[in-house]
Amino acid sequence: QVQLQESGPGLVQPSQTLSVVCSVSAGSITTLGYAWSWIRQPPGKGLEWMGFIRSDGGTSYSPALKRRTSISRDTSKNHFSLQLTSVTPDDAAVYFCARMSSNGLHFVDFHSWGRGTQVTVSS
Repeated sequence: QVQLQESGPGLVQPSQTLSVVCSVSAGSITTLGYAWSWIRQPPGKGLEWMGFIRSDGGTSYSPALKRRTSISRDTSKNHFSLQLTSVTPDDAAVYFCARMSSNGLHFVDFHSWGRGTQVTVSS
């Protein structure tokens, strides 16, 4: 069973870049038919999809966050990462990584999730 685990700094200063890493085991981030996503949940709010990276390295981002968001990967480590620039306190959230599967047209159905890592934005 594929497992995902987030890791991050815990605390990021305003205007700086937030970086979190998702470590994947028992499954390859290069396997066709899956996309690897970042989702966040601010306190008291719902889940917000941020973007994903495909098995071929292509990416897609939420329009609301595209300007500040970059998802990358290290295939040798089977990791994928999120960078969010120019953070504000509104970016404080629990950040999750998750695997999506393809229905032939869209990536849907978040089968596997990490436990999430909390990121606080504070000076």
